[in-house]
Amino acid sequence: IDDFEFIDGIFDVCLYFQNLGYKIIIVTNQSGIGRGMFKVEDMHKVHEKIIKDLMQEGIVIKDVAFCPHSPHENCDCRKPSPKMILDLMQKHGIEQGFMIGDKAIDAECGIAAGIEGVHLTNSDSEYPKFKRLIEFAKSIS
Repeated sequence: IDDFEFIDGIFDVCLYFQNLGYKIIIVTNQSGIGRGMFKVEDMHKVHEKIIKDLMQEGIVIKDVAFCPHSPHENCDCRKPSPKMILDLMQKHGIEQGFMIGDKAIDAECGIAAGIEGVHLTNSDSEYPKFKRLIEFAKSIS
């Protein structure tokens, strides 16, 4: 739990989107569960800390979805599958949004769900549609 670090600028960006009326939701692959590396309860503890830390910054997490399966299980929820996002969009009445993540599969997942995918990167992404977070945030205003 103590090893978790937030990406630089993520608090400002989450607050920015929250102030624009967007719901902040966490969608994550947790293959370590399926591989037996840690338990669901351990993951929940990390998520609770993340939610608490974000709350201290004024950021409200509306929901968390996770895939506990290993890549070899061929489930239908593991990103880049859009299932988790589509389920959350339906649950929360969301028609449009953004999937922001630190891996290309996060952005691919968003695009597969019919929303914009943003790949957080400090270098040029292999996907020209994906933008750096700061560029993306400025493009919304």
